[in-house]
Amino acid sequence: MSEFVRNAPLQISQTVEYALRAVVWLAQHPAAPRTTQQIAEATGVSASYLAKVLQSLARAGIVTGQRGLHGGFTLARPADELTVLDVADAAEPGWRSRDNAPADAESDAALAALSRAIRQAMDKVDHTFAQQTIHDLLDPSTESAPDA
Repeated sequence: MSEFVRNAPLQISQTVEYALRAVVWLAQHPAAPRTTQQIAEATGVSASYLAKVLQSLARAGIVTGQRGLHGGFTLARPADELTVLDVADAAEPGWRSRDNAPADAESDAALAALSRAIRQAMDKVDHTFAQQTIHDLLDPSTESAPDA
């Protein structure tokens, strides 16, 4: 199996997954700011790693952070206005890079077809993530199927 196929870009990174865990948890607990430690314990993510993820989300306007005795993080926007794609893009810009074609894909029809298939799959992921809000994830009875 080629290195390209083994490392195909269809896996969501740990950073994106952890960002989504944190944002969903914050959406479930909107009453007061939550500390990095509280979020880390609730989501099963290391507090030091989560702190970096939350900083990225804060820079992108996904969460707001307050310092001080009653400080912590809250969502910066309502959960029904925040998409999964918004969070993923904020956590790790370029997480879904489409420039992963093997060097010889231009001259090999099968590799070019594989590259197109991966690109199409990632387009579907983009579409699904863009249509799914964080609020949608909070209601288990909501099953959001992609429009494809």
